[in-house]
Amino acid sequence: MKKELKHHYIGASYGGNQEWFSGFMMKIGGCAAETAIECCIYFDRNFKTSLCPFDADKVTKENFVSLGEIMKPYLRPRMSGIDRLSIYIDGFGRYLSDKNSPIKLSGIEGSESCEKAKAALISQIDREIPVPFLCLYHSNPSFKEYEWHWFLINGYELFDNTLMVKAVTYSTWEWLNFDDLWNTGRARKGGMIIIEI
Repeated sequence: MKKELKHHYIGASYGGNQEWFSGFMMKIGGCAAETAIECCIYFDRNFKTSLCPFDADKVTKENFVSLGEIMKPYLRPRMSGIDRLSIYIDGFGRYLSDKNSPIKLSGIEGSESCEKAKAALISQIDREIPVPFLCLYHSNPSFKEYEWHWFLINGYELFDNTLMVKAVTYSTWEWLNFDDLWNTGRARKGGMIIIEI
């Protein structure tokens, strides 16, 4: 079984890129804001919400960067990063509230079982909703590029009890083994955001 959500392009780029943001801190620490912006564009395009100050069917790099400046006060970079789901839920939740959106956010902490997380992720993608994901430290060096990083998951493939997920970040994507991603082998955990729309 395989399901992938239709992601937007900005020019030739698969979605946006935090390296486009203005300011050093947003370039290195704007990943949470970047995933929130990707969600706003996605929801405007597919659920006809009004979360972007531009036409989400014709997004430019300039549009993306300007929304980064708008999102920055809600999900501002900080020394420790946005290292807890609660910070993301509070920040993005305030943006949604200010836009009079009924969208609700909750989280599944990384300390929860992998089976619970799998079921929730599959349910989200099946309902056409992307999943913002936070990975903190990871004992597997294969996930080094995802450490202390927010990214989107917008697809899955399930076969022989193996769940592969489509991870989107820096205008590109790759398939990751979800069990390996979730089981970080570290005491501090990340987790994922559940969106109700």
